[in-house]
Amino acid sequence: MTDKASHRGPQVTARARTWYRTFPARLEQVGQARRFLALALKGCPVADDAVLCLSELAANSVLHSRSRRPGGTFTAGAEVRDGDYVWVEVRDEGGPWNEHDGADGCPHGLAIVRHLAAACGTDGDAQTGWIAWARIDWP
Repeated sequence: MTDKASHRGPQVTARARTWYRTFPARLEQVGQARRFLALALKGCPVADDAVLCLSELAANSVLHSRSRRPGGTFTAGAEVRDGDYVWVEVRDEGGPWNEHDGADGCPHGLAIVRHLAAACGTDGDAQTGWIAWARIDWP
């Protein structure tokens, strides 16, 4: 997830619908973020893939970012452009970005995100916080 491209490029003509919610950075809250997004995307043909991507990004935030400190939070968000794509993102409180290359033989959630998403990456930095994102194209 080192791709620094952003979805904020040329404007798409479809009107965007957006949802954002902040959660305490605890593992049980990843399930709450999944339910939040599943409800927001009800009826969307790529909802399952978007929810899975968000789940992986939120889990990474809770486990690996500064958000895991007492009182920390993460923010889950989605943007839907009907007929075009679903954008999901998780904003955390920063910290080092240590991406695994998979050479250890262990499964890593970012590999799932890369498989499901048309594009994914990170914005931000260790000091101000990371935004991990994925764009899932509409079939």
